[in-house]
Amino acid sequence: MSTGDNASLNGFLPFTATTAWNTDISSAPLDPNNSAITSASGFAGLHLHHDWSSVAGGNYGIPYVVVDSSTTPLVSISVVDYASESDVAVAPFPITAPIEGSPADCDGWPDTYIGDSHVLVLDRHACMLYETFNTHRCNGAWSASSETIWDLKNYDRRPWGWTSADAAGLPIFPGLVRYDEVAAGAINHAIRFTMQQTKNDANGGYFVEPASHAAGTVYGVSNVMGMRIRLNASFDISGFSAANQVILTAMKKYGMILADNGSYFYFQGVPDPRWDDNDLVNLDAIQSSNFEVVQMTPTFPGYDANTAPTGATPIINSFTSSASSVAAGTPVTLTWSTTNDSYDFIDVLGGVSGGTVTTTPTATTTYTLNATNQYGRSTMQVTVTVH
Repeated sequence: MSTGDNASLNGFLPFTATTAWNTDISSAPLDPNNSAITSASGFAGLHLHHDWSSVAGGNYGIPYVVVDSSTTPLVSISVVDYASESDVAVAPFPITAPIEGSPADCDGWPDTYIGDSHVLVLDRHACMLYETFNTHRCNGAWSASSETIWDLKNYDRRPWGWTSADAAGLPIFPGLVRYDEVAAGAINHAIRFTMQQTKNDANGGYFVEPASHAAGTVYGVSNVMGMRIRLNASFDISGFSAANQVILTAMKKYGMILADNGSYFYFQGVPDPRWDDNDLVNLDAIQSSNFEVVQMTPTFPGYDANTAPTGATPIINSFTSSASSVAAGTPVTLTWSTTNDSYDFIDVLGGVSGGTVTTTPTATTTYTLNATNQYGRSTMQVTVTVH
C-alpha cells in the first residue's frame, strides 16, 4: 500500500478471499423472503444514492489514511461510550488523519455527537486497520465513542452482540468504493450501504451474518443488519460510463451489505478529486426494484441479542516476555500462544499477529494481551520492569 490520505492500495485486497466481503455471490440462492422484503415499505419504491463525491463537489464520503507504524507513532485514544465493546488500544493516528465530515478541531470535545465522524487508519507495517466512530481531535489528543481493530490478513470475528465503528459490527473500509479500484477496472468486494429503518424488537433488533450487532429502529420493516442484496443479473449496464460499469458489476458479483442506519439506499465511497460528479449521479436513477436479497444466515429475521450463538471464549495458553527486568532502551520480545481466537491486540502496542512482537520499553510497563473471538474476549498480562 502507498501511504497518505486516500492512498492507493495498489491491488491489495483486505481480508482473505473467503470472507463475506470478498465472496462472489452472483450465483448464490435468493432468500426465501426476497419477494416480501423487496416489496415491503422501507425497501420498495426507493432508488440508489451514491454517498461520496469529488472534494470540489462537496467532500462527501468517508476518507482514510494509510500509515506505516514503523515511523508513525502510536497514540492513545480515549474511548468514551462503547469501551466494553471496543478494542481499546494505542493506534498509529497521525495528527492530520482525516475525519469524516471534516469537523473543526475541538468541536464537540470530547464526546458530543456532531456526525459519525469516522476515522479509518490502515497500518501497512502491521497490516492492521483501525476504525473509530464519533471521533474528536483537540490540542493533539484523540477521543472517540468506539475503537475497533481489524487484522487485514485475517478477517476478525467480533463477539456476537458487539458493535464496531459501524452499527452492524462490521468494518467500514472494505465496503467503500475507491477511485484506485475503479481506475484499475474492478471492485473485488461487496459495497457498504445504509437504510433509514432496520427491523427492531424488544432486544435491540435483528442481524444476520456477517453482522454481529443490530440497531433496530422499527419493527414493521424487513431490513436487517448484515442483509446482502445484489443488482439483478439482467439489469443492462451498457449505457453507463466505464467507471460506473465497474461499480455496477461489483453490485452484481459481490452485492451490497447493509451496515448502518442512515439515508435510504445510500452506498458509500471515498472522496477523491478525480471523481466525475456529473457521471456518478447517473447511478442514482437505478430503482430498488432492480435489486434482490441473497439468502441470509441464519434465516430471516436473524439473531437478536438474546438468540445469538454462545460458546467458549479464546484460551490464552501463555503470554511471556524475553526478560522481566531490563535497562531503558533494551528491546524485549513478547510471545504468546492462544487457542480459538479470531484476532489479538496489546493495549499499549495496538493490533498484533503471529504470536510474537518486539518492543523497547522506556519505563516499567504492563502489557495486556486481548484475544477475541465471536463469543467474547480473554486477557492476560505481563510486566516488564525498566531500571
